[in-house]
Amino acid sequence: MDHLTQNSKLAIAVDIGTTKVCAIAGSKDETGKLQILGVGKVKSEGVSRGVVSNIDKTVNAITEAIRIAEEEAGRKFQTVHVGIAGQHIKSLHHHGLLVRDHAQDEIARTEIEKLISDMHKMVLPPGDQILHVLPQEFTVDDHDGIKDPIGMCGVRLEAKFHIITGQLTASKNILRCLERVGLNVAGMTLEPIASANAVLTDEEKEAGVAMVDIGGGTTDITIFKDGIIRHTAVVPFGGNVITNDIKEACAVLHDQAEKLKVRFGCALSTGLTDNRIISVPGLKGRDPKEVSELNLAKIIECRVEEIFDYVLWEIKRSGYENKLIAGLVLTGGGSLLRNIDELADYCTGLPSRLGEPIEHLTKDFHNDLASPIYSTSVGLLLTALEDVEYMKEEDVEVFDLEENNTEEEIQENPKDKKWINKIFTYTKEYFESTPDTEF
Repeated sequence: MDHLTQNSKLAIAVDIGTTKVCAIAGSKDETGKLQILGVGKVKSEGVSRGVVSNIDKTVNAITEAIRIAEEEAGRKFQTVHVGIAGQHIKSLHHHGLLVRDHAQDEIARTEIEKLISDMHKMVLPPGDQILHVLPQEFTVDDHDGIKDPIGMCGVRLEAKFHIITGQLTASKNILRCLERVGLNVAGMTLEPIASANAVLTDEEKEAGVAMVDIGGGTTDITIFKDGIIRHTAVVPFGGNVITNDIKEACAVLHDQAEKLKVRFGCALSTGLTDNRIISVPGLKGRDPKEVSELNLAKIIECRVEEIFDYVLWEIKRSGYENKLIAGLVLTGGGSLLRNIDELADYCTGLPSRLGEPIEHLTKDFHNDLASPIYSTSVGLLLTALEDVEYMKEEDVEVFDLEENNTEEEIQENPKDKKWINKIFTYTKEYFESTPDTEF
């Protein structure tokens, strides 16, 4: 933080997910890379399938995540960028037309903006609103396939748009939560688009790629071709459904099922070389349960196969089934299952890789931030830093932690203590929370 200048643009973004609420603060260095200054990650209890279902619990989680990120960054923020996701997200294609009065005049950016603003006048089903209007390609008179028509001449300017819509109540609830926390919202971005910005390369977007973000409550699909977003969709299944399957099949508690999935889970049962028996502590005085690692893998494999069946159906529905040269990029917390890339290859017939948000981070980032768990958060921060250019200087205030904390708190949280030590501590406690040596 020492080499940051006083004029460094700072921003904070919040990812309100089904399993976690993550606030991430940072800035860009002189090379344009992200320098992460603070990360607050807390358990999410008020969100179901990406949609806020309990205002109070969500407000408490956001407040705590923001507090941690601000303390680690040493700064307070009044404006935040937030993501939106959920089963209610839909996409459609629409066509726009503008007949120009003077064919000899160059096409200006204002004319493109008029086409986009016209899309916002579309009649939508009651309760829906437009979240994003994404231009795909333009046609000037008889010349089609144009990505940027500015500067060209012509009479008819046509455009194809990819329009993403969502429920008005879903976005209102997110805004209400952040308002109660005391934050202004600079912008709201569809989370799969944010994840794509964090994990996909320009070459992959050009060649054709489908990003599959497997979250706790939903699985988001975003398809790119020729550098343009072509299709978005949401599958109403995620990591939580896998956990529930384990809970029911193995007759264990939810927390135990989650630990079984994270520590011993495998997405491909044929990839196991041995069949270990996992001992799960029983309830108050009862004998421990024994779970076969092979049976655990079969439970997980069935559900993940179902998710990839939906993914393949969406790819076929988009019309780009045979045009995805770069195949699949898997990201999100659910992509951390062992051998999930092999199962994706088998189910979809497309080459797969794990997407980690490391391309935009500075060289001194810690390995924990490179996890697919943070893909959406990093993508939202990238968007937030673009927005902060238009923010007033007073929107970001610097505060001294020593003046706001007691002496005891300062000793517990020295300024030179890195945020990653806290994450390591939480992870250590997570795995050591049970006295059983095998589980």
